[in-house]
Amino acid sequence: MSRLSPVAVLLLFFISLVALSPAGAHEIRPAIVTAEFQQSGDYTIEFSGNLEALLAGIGSQHDDTDDSPLAQTYNQFRRLSSDALTARIKAFVPRFLDGVDIRFDDVRSRPRLESVQAPPVGDADLARTTTLILKGWTPPGAPLFTWRYDPAFGDSVLRVRRADDDKMAAFWLKNGERSPPVAVTGVPPPKMMDTALRYIGVGFAHILPLGLDHVLFVLGLFLLSTRLRPLVVQVTNFTIAHTITLGLSMAGVLSLPAELVEPLIALSIVFIALENWFTDKLTPWRPYIVFGFGLVHGLGFAGVLRELGLEQSDFLLSLVSFNVGVELGQLAVILAAYGLAGFWFGNKPWYRAVVVRPASALIALAGLFWFVERLI
Repeated sequence: MSRLSPVAVLLLFFISLVALSPAGAHEIRPAIVTAEFQQSGDYTIEFSGNLEALLAGIGSQHDDTDDSPLAQTYNQFRRLSSDALTARIKAFVPRFLDGVDIRFDDVRSRPRLESVQAPPVGDADLARTTTLILKGWTPPGAPLFTWRYDPAFGDSVLRVRRADDDKMAAFWLKNGERSPPVAVTGVPPPKMMDTALRYIGVGFAHILPLGLDHVLFVLGLFLLSTRLRPLVVQVTNFTIAHTITLGLSMAGVLSLPAELVEPLIALSIVFIALENWFTDKLTPWRPYIVFGFGLVHGLGFAGVLRELGLEQSDFLLSLVSFNVGVELGQLAVILAAYGLAGFWFGNKPWYRAVVVRPASALIALAGLFWFVERLI
């Protein structure tokens, strides 16, 4: 940031006077907003102002709260204890955040409330200044930060300190005016290996321990036969299929509502389990059925990944890594099932009657339960 101009120095001096001098109980002053940015890419915004006036709905249209028809409501808020006022403020926070327009390169960012610091009731002749701490993350690079305060809330004085500069820029903003843009430090771009490991972990976790429905489907594939060839045929078809729809969905080419996808996933579990009950070998149509169900499961994976979000700068790497994590999760399920049952008992004459059929029946019941639950 360039060296502060004399005007900025005077403005900062004036802000200090405003912030430090006691305010009359009925005087409406601008909010003091201090935005600080760290090298890590996170930012903290300290908001100090008369929150009772905001709660009462009194803005800059009045110089004195006594001039407002809501003065009585304001005075009631002023008598609240610190804890009671904090509770009121937290309930008001969604509306407050709607009125705080923080942008990076003209893209809005909604911070989260970190804390509320409401002082106890003090001198009735002085306004109570409450401090809100907001936190958030900047996008990568060196984005331009701007601040705008809802004109219904009043005026604001903005101070900005960048991560690479101890000096502050200061702006007096009236009537909802947007601040001039200030270049700040964004989140450091993630390393490729960090991105890959992150999404591999997310993909694995979506199978184990979070994806019980996908786990039961994979177990259904395993139960048909402990021999390698039938299992490889099924898993390969399933993998190819869910990779296709996952990629198409995340690229924005294909999309189906979760209200349709989730019941179909449950129905696929029921079908595979019932077929295990009635046949003991890989039927000619089963690979195609598994492929079709894989397309559906891929859309389910995409729904989860869409909520999480992909690194746009490494879209393909993130997508592939997530899919690798899913495959590792599926492989872990198969290896666990083989180690617990298939290796020891797969060649026993009673294996199908004692293990395959009861397990398939339980899987079918679970899938049927999910199917009905997801339709309701």
